[in-house]
Amino acid sequence: MNEKAVGAMREFLEALGLDLKQLDMEKTPERVAEMYGYLFSGLTRDAGEVWGELFQSENDGIVAVKDIPFYSMCEHHLVPFFGRISIAYKPKNGMVAGFGKFTKLVDIVSHRPQLQERMTEQLAEAVMQGLQAEGVLVIAEAQQLCMTMRGDLANGTSTITSSCLGCFGEDSGLYNQAWSLLGWNKGE
Repeated sequence: MNEKAVGAMREFLEALGLDLKQLDMEKTPERVAEMYGYLFSGLTRDAGEVWGELFQSENDGIVAVKDIPFYSMCEHHLVPFFGRISIAYKPKNGMVAGFGKFTKLVDIVSHRPQLQERMTEQLAEAVMQGLQAEGVLVIAEAQQLCMTMRGDLANGTSTITSSCLGCFGEDSGLYNQAWSLLGWNKGE
């Protein structure tokens, strides 16, 4: 248990005027510190280590993994944003990764204080570097609780970000094919 985090959480709650003993919340600082330790566990993990062994494939087309669920914490307000990540990549020389590696990558990168835009870019860069891919497209769709829980009250609003690297940024045909493969009809 991170005692410094527990003490800081206790002080924070008390500074807001909460009487932890009277409200039967004496254990809340420990629970919150443990939870945030997990939510920020990506800070101590290297996304580059996720790939392990790559496999030779005869595939020269685009490979896609759609709708990987994620949740992260907005670095501005420390409240969740969550949704799904879809990744398409064009293997170089047929080298592919196991599909489960992509869920592990999303888990590592999303378990950090984040901005959706940065998270999307970090995922694309990690796939590009880790697989030495010819191109990568990452699309993130999320609900931002900072938009729905405070002044804006924008219930049902989703935010969509994308990052496009390599051949998908150079070849509009491949770019459109990747978007279509991920279920996004660009331009509609």
